[in-house]
Amino acid sequence: MTPTEILNCIAPDRNPRKPHIKLPAGAIDTHVHVFEDKYPLSPGRGYNPPESPLSELRHLHATLGVDRVVFAQPSIYGIDNSAIADGMNALNAETPNRARGIIACNLDITDKELEDFDAMGMRGVRLNTDNKGGMPMEFDDIPELAARIAPLGWHIEFLFPGKDIIDLVPVFKAIKIPISIAHFAYQPATAGVSAPGFQALLDLVRDGNTWVKISGANRISETDLPPYDDVKPMAEALVEANEDRLVWGSDWPHPNKYEVNPNDGDLVDAFGDWITDEAMRRKIMVDTAAAFYRF
Repeated sequence: MTPTEILNCIAPDRNPRKPHIKLPAGAIDTHVHVFEDKYPLSPGRGYNPPESPLSELRHLHATLGVDRVVFAQPSIYGIDNSAIADGMNALNAETPNRARGIIACNLDITDKELEDFDAMGMRGVRLNTDNKGGMPMEFDDIPELAARIAPLGWHIEFLFPGKDIIDLVPVFKAIKIPISIAHFAYQPATAGVSAPGFQALLDLVRDGNTWVKISGANRISETDLPPYDDVKPMAEALVEANEDRLVWGSDWPHPNKYEVNPNDGDLVDAFGDWITDEAMRRKIMVDTAAAFYRF
């Protein structure tokens, strides 16, 4: 691949199946994107997304039994948050308090813009070093960002290559507002729960200022497709470390994937396999997520 080459992602499975487990009422999917051709792509992006409109997201959630959703700003739109803002606003117009969002921005954003985003339903800022175009500021800027969004009750969401976690721990621990980390912090399941990277994640969760999305099983498992048995010990270890700091996300439509994508019904059933207790499922999918994103 040449440095200027932008890869074309494969599409999600457009025929999601109904899961074998029934999700609790009020279930929240904390990690989705929408991609529609009408929104301009950032020239600094690393991939071309599959067309994945809001209509397909509605169908997905109706099939899975998901009632509420959090949109995460994808790297391919840079700091133009129009796609997720429009999606969030449309769902909230249909059903109040159905959707929330996480924006991307740089320090040029005004306090008034932040306040307007908050009133709209945005709840944090995403910093993504794993995908080209997803990190619109320097790490040295994070303290200023945190100070500016703290009055809003916002958090910072991180996505980064799994190998970077050890070096990033001091950065995370220095942040005074809550943080979240997506996709099991990209810790490979084949390394096991005793791996230094995963142990670092457990330490962050125990400290209490880090929320983890147990999402993206297909990204960290040895195989892209289910069963995700090798991910189960990781989910169980995170529950044991701090059951109050976990949320779940589908990661639909699974961008930056190029060979195969799972059926989202399989991803819900994987969650059911990891978390067998109904009360714990409700805590993760409903209570913790609703409190963290202020539904």
